[in-house]
Amino acid sequence: MKIKNILPLLMFLISFSFYAQNDKVDEKREKIKAYKVSFLTTELELTSTEAEKFWPIYNAFDDKQYELRHEKMKTYLRKLDDDKINSISEKEAASLLYQIESTDKELYLLREKYMSNLKKILSAKKILKLKKSEDDFNRKLLKQYRDKAGK
Repeated sequence: MKIKNILPLLMFLISFSFYAQNDKVDEKREKIKAYKVSFLTTELELTSTEAEKFWPIYNAFDDKQYELRHEKMKTYLRKLDDDKINSISEKEAASLLYQIESTDKELYLLREKYMSNLKKILSAKKILKLKKSEDDFNRKLLKQYRDKAGK
């Protein structure tokens, strides 16, 4: 196994043990984000010029996506609780559905703008590598979470 593959994994395992003990969501998110930056930096092999332009775009996208997915969508999903959904009116249901669709459109437009911005600074090959690296990161994080929960 190459050192570039071992180093992020080692950092992840160490940092995971720290945030597994901490109940503060923001702190956990920041630690995961820091590991993700380390992981992506290693995987993408960005030049200093690419990195200088990439990270502000990536971080802005990531923050906005998080806000849309976790703050807005969670608000909607709370209203979809079995007890609540059975007691809301058709008008309230239509309004909630419209809000969900609107947030989905926002997410789509955000991703479209993000991809457009990435194409200005990274090659198509590196953008694909980014997508694969994000998927790999998420799988490792989920595996780590499952392993920790199973113990």
